Amino acid sequence: MFDKSAAFYDVDGTLVRINIVHAYAFYAAREPSLLQSARKTAATAAAVPLLWAADKISRKWFNELFYKYYEGASEDRLVTLAEDLFDEVIKPNIYPRARDLIEESRRAGCRQVLISGALDFTLRPLARYLEVDDFIANRLEFYEGYATGKLMKPFVGGATKSDIMRAYAREQDLDLDQSWAYSDSFSDFPMLAVVGRPTAVNPDLRLRALARSYDWPILDLAS
Repeated sequence: MFDKSAAFYDVDGTLVRINIVHAYAFYAAREPSLLQSARKTAATAAAVPLLWAADKISRKWFNELFYKYYEGASEDRLVTLAEDLFDEVIKPNIYPRARDLIEESRRAGCRQVLISGALDFTLRPLARYLEVDDFIANRLEFYEGYATGKLMKPFVGGATKSDIMRAYAREQDLDLDQSWAYSDSFSDFPMLAVVGRPTAVNPDLRLRALARSYDWPILDLAS
């Protein structure tokens, strides 16, 4: 039985060392033909500076720009390769103490929820491995079995995470004032601020400074 509290975890940089660009690179390197694979891999590498700049300006803009690279991808292929993606890329990059953090929170009676800008089919194997209760992720739009390069609503990332968490809390009868949130990124400040017990995990410089000013706990899951 859960009480009315939950623990919400950002994923990229918080529980795992990698991010959504690594996931796309995995898919790009496994295109049906070597030429397609080489083209997509090169395009991804060339786009990194633009994506980096977009992420600094707006997480929403970054995600909308980034997921255009999935346009034309087969839904069946993406879902099938997600298990290999987890085994080969995600699982080896889970922070050593990530499972300990989740286990401790579970013992405290909190509902365990991942909330990530990653795609749902890439997050599902991780959620299963970590034995969390639920996950919230972005979803690609598909038409006749192929990705359009657009995301379905609601967009998950940045400031929208707090709105999604409020809606989720209402649906699940949870008390956000008694809940926890964990993130590594300053862009997730709204997600952290919406709960009563925010925690900075492997924080970037801006989030570390913010956490210190608010006297929030700071955790390092790499050690």
